[in-house]
Formats: sequence, structure tokens, C-alpha cells
Amino acid sequence: MVARGPVEAEPVGPLSGILVADFSRVLAGPYCTMLLADLGADVIKVESPGGDDTRGWVPPVRDGVSTYYLAINRNKRSVALDLRSEADRAAAAELARRADVMVENFKPGGLARFGLDYTSVSAANPAIIYASITGFGSGGGRDIPGYDLVVQAMSGLMSLTGDPDGPPYRAGISAFDVITGLHTAIGILAALHHRARTGQGQYVQANLMSSALSGMVNQTSAYAAGGVVPFRMGNSHPSLFPYEPLPAGDKDMIITAGNDVQFRKLCEVLGAPELADDPRFAKTGDRTANRELLRPLLVERLRKRPAAEWFRELIAAGVPCGPINTVDEGIAFAEEIGLEPVVIAGEGEAGIPTIRNPLRFSATPPGYKLPPPGLDEHGEEIRRWLAASSAPPEEEAGP
Repeated sequence: MVARGPVEAEPVGPLSGILVADFSRVLAGPYCTMLLADLGADVIKVESPGGDDTRGWVPPVRDGVSTYYLAINRNKRSVALDLRSEADRAAAAELARRADVMVENFKPGGLARFGLDYTSVSAANPAIIYASITGFGSGGGRDIPGYDLVVQAMSGLMSLTGDPDGPPYRAGISAFDVITGLHTAIGILAALHHRARTGQGQYVQANLMSSALSGMVNQTSAYAAGGVVPFRMGNSHPSLFPYEPLPAGDKDMIITAGNDVQFRKLCEVLGAPELADDPRFAKTGDRTANRELLRPLLVERLRKRPAAEWFRELIAAGVPCGPINTVDEGIAFAEEIGLEPVVIAGEGEAGIPTIRNPLRFSATPPGYKLPPPGLDEHGEEIRRWLAASSAPPEEEAGP
């Protein structure tokens, strides 16, 4: 069930040699920096003396530690610094001076009073890639707290989620925190490439609201390009049918037909090839317009056999479909098809089961050397390194 990440002869990751000062907490920033750490970056997680908020987000737990925290903090080392303390503030500034990348998600301007804003940090380290994550940008929305659920509401996502006659719903995950973390990682990698060509560092900004509007793709485009305000349609798709759960003989399953060829194949497997020739259903737009006529015709045939049988036959015919799984069933299916979704971060008893980095590389695969750190677990060694008489930045080695 569990594949072990390489430990003894771990390959050098594509970001090996990049030092990341991670001043972020909760989800978007830590998810971003974990992805960088998986790819070989040396990530130092700077926490307040009380620790990252997610350490206390329970249940569920593993050995008393929040599984939320464990999900997004592998391959990092932790140092607890109280920025109200002069000595700790100096240590934080020295870490930022030595870093290639700094990631923070304080309120806009929140680090300026500690001398850790972009202007201050880049004055001491002009090559720094300084990434800030906010909820609503640094302009008119700077004072709105950046919580994913707030953004789901204000972006319009909740107006699209749920039954047409029911209340708006949030997504089952913090979707925009994750998307923003991904956008920030992309921005950092682009800025590192720019620095490799020019020697110039830069300021990278991401915010949940902009990421939400970008991540809602066709729905926001419907309004921006077409003047159409989307609305809740339950599990239905505004532009495609079938593209939703449909009842088989024992339970619902997802059936999709993204084009006319897939619809024809679906009809052939269902034993109703004539539906694909019916002018009411022959083209994508026709099927969408006449979904209420087409749905009962498909359901009539689907109900004759269980979902598992239809799944096997439809997949063999090239029709996208699948059962509606619980999370454990989803992981089990990924294992069944060889994706090895669960890996161990760390060695021996300290190792923590965690979800594999989704990227695959032919030469520099992600590694899973370190488990999520305890609060200030590496504080002594990091403080000692920061306090040591340092060589010029280009000659320094990490702690």
C-alpha cells in the first residue's frame, strides 16, 4: 500500500541548492513551500512561538498531531522566532538575507514593522525572490481577512455550488488556498528562471481572490466574455450533457460525453445507437438544450445493470465515467492502478504516511526525506548557523 520515498541514495532534486525562508502559515503558503521542498529546495519554516495555526486544527490527528498540519509541511525544518524579540528579529533578517526565496502571507504591510517587508529584505539581498500571498491583494482589499471560505463566498463560487433550489454550498476542500499555492509556486519558479538569466530578484504577489476568478475558468469567462451570469445547476454542467451523475442499477455513477464521438460510443454500449443519430441529440449543443428529454432515455438503459459492469464496458469503449467514491475508496483505486498515492516522509518510526507529490520526473523525482517537523525541532541548529560569522552570500552553505 505504501511506497517509501528514497532516503539512502536520494536523487538531487531540480531545486537543490535553493534556500527558501518560509514565513507563511495555514494552507496556501505552506502548500506552495512543500511543493518546492519536495523538488529539493531547502525550506526553513519560521513559526511564531505558538506554532502554525494548523497544528491546533483537530480532529483528526495522528499520534496527537493534526493531520491537517501533516498534510502540507513535509520536507521542512522548523525554527520558532518571536519577531517582537530583537535577537529573533535579527535572526529572521539574516535568514532572509541568505535565502534565495522568501514566502510570506502576513496581512499586507504586516512585516514592515519588523523590517521583513520586500523593500527592507531586497535592500540587503537584491537577488531575493520575495513572494507574498494575500486574500484580496494589497490595494482596496488589503484589510479583508484572507480566508478561503470568505473567498469562496465573495468570488461567486458558492453561488454555483449546490442544488438549484437549495442554499449555496462551499467546496469540500479549501480549493482557492490550494490554487493560490500552486500559482505562487509557478510565480516563484518563473522568477528564479528570470534571475538565472539576469541576476535580478523580484517581488511576486498572489492573492486568493484573483486565483479564484482565474480558477473558475469557464464560469467567470461566461460573464467576462459572454455577459452571462452562471447559476447553480447541482451536478449538471452548463455546456455539456451528459456530464453528471446518472443512476445505474445499484447506485449513481458519473457519465460524461465531452464530444460527439464519445456520445456515440456511449449510445452503442447502452444498446441505443439510434440516440446518436437523433437530431435532438446528435451535437453537443443539441444534447445540452434537450437534456431533459435525453436524461430519462439514458437512465432507462443504465438502470438495467450495476455501475461496476457499466464502468468496465464504458471505459473499454473509451467513454469517460466512474463511480462516486469516498476518500478511502479514491486512494484505494489510485493504488489499484499503480499510482502509489501514499508515500512515507522520513525514516523509521518517525516516518509519516503522506500523499505523493503529483509530479513525475524522469531524472529528478520528488523526495520525501523529512517528516513534517515538530515546532522548533531544528531551532538550535538553525540559530547556530544564522549566528555564525558568515561568508558572502554566494559562498554560504545551508545549515
